[in-house]
Amino acid sequence: MQKDVDAWLAHALAAHRGHYADPAVRAAAADLRTTHLLAHAALLTELANLAPGAGVDQLASAARLAAADPEATGDLAAFLARAWSGQS
Repeated sequence: MQKDVDAWLAHALAAHRGHYADPAVRAAAADLRTTHLLAHAALLTELANLAPGAGVDQLASAARLAAADPEATGDLAAFLARAWSGQS
């Protein structure tokens, strides 16, 4: 059950939907959520930029990566964000 809740929260954070549409709420959530959940949300955000039509079920590997190594997942999300924006 917790895994499903974490996936839902990560997707809500990444998609900026519902309660998390407000930037102030997202910022406040960053202080309350676990490292792996925030890494999962960051990676989902960047993967959605690369494949806008991808569904959450197609991005399940992001949750496994975040649970296994949140720091590396966050690094990957940052790398993808830089690549997406054209920065080196």
